[in-house]
Amino acid sequence: MHLLRLTAVAAAVALVSAPLQAREITFGHVGGPDSLFTDSANHFAELANERLPDPYEVVTFGSSQLGNDSELLQKLRLGTVDFALPSTIMSSVADEFGLFELPYLIQDREHMKRVEEEIVWPTLAPLAEQNGYRIIAVWENGFRHITNNVRPIHSPEDLRGVKLRTPRGAWRVRMFEEYGAEPSPMALSEVFMALQTGVMDGQENPLAQIAGQRFQEVQDYLSLTGHVYTPAYLTAGRRFNNLPEEIQEILIEVAQETQDFVYEHAAQLDQDLLDVIREAGTEINEVDTSVFIEASGPIYEAFANEVPGSQELIDKVLELGNGS
Repeated sequence: MHLLRLTAVAAAVALVSAPLQAREITFGHVGGPDSLFTDSANHFAELANERLPDPYEVVTFGSSQLGNDSELLQKLRLGTVDFALPSTIMSSVADEFGLFELPYLIQDREHMKRVEEEIVWPTLAPLAEQNGYRIIAVWENGFRHITNNVRPIHSPEDLRGVKLRTPRGAWRVRMFEEYGAEPSPMALSEVFMALQTGVMDGQENPLAQIAGQRFQEVQDYLSLTGHVYTPAYLTAGRRFNNLPEEIQEILIEVAQETQDFVYEHAAQLDQDLLDVIREAGTEINEVDTSVFIEASGPIYEAFANEVPGSQELIDKVLELGNGS
């Protein structure tokens, strides 16, 4: 009997002293090693892990390690990852997110902050939640520019016949069709090889993605069109709702605090990465955006006609651009 008591005590002590089993909060995204996505995700993880109690830990997986954007959205729904960072692909979740595929709609990051407050949270975030996704913060993909191996792009006419990779957003494809290009959706992880082998002539992305994916190594021209500003949405799936409420609160707080870092870092990258791309031998040209804006009327008209209620959203964004 004495021996049994000693065994029971020893077992209890071992149970108390054993470390808690780690609960990884997995965060997958498509950004390359030096991209804004990677820097943003890692900053968020560092801050979160300083505040989260054991056994919780945010672990990031970039470079499409956990899948491309479509696969990550599916994994959020299935509950096999906790967080993803979708951007353009959110228009496949709800048509209204296509608002951010309209050219030259967002003027700058201050404008985007107003749009976030007045449109993203009251209108778009609930649409995502209806489809099984919970947006907990709005970060950035950035202002997009065109690279290619055919010619410098000064006007939409220069895009005629250019085989251009786009993300999987229907309105981005239609915009470039309107401009005269030959757009093809393709996962970001496949683009470098497609450009290197000539399957694609060019692509369009923010500078942070261009440099992060090393596209300057296989592209002759960068044209600073700035044609679309794309937000990125820190998005959770079904597993997030199963976390204790206090853990959810910490993650939401840190995610929203991270936005300031994202915007400041993105602005700095916009300056620094031009030199990186230029030093790789890529020719860079400025663009008269007025000719692109003039050619963009039909895509606005189509979006307003095909997505119910979108004209009101467009009008509100434009009003907010005036500082209202």
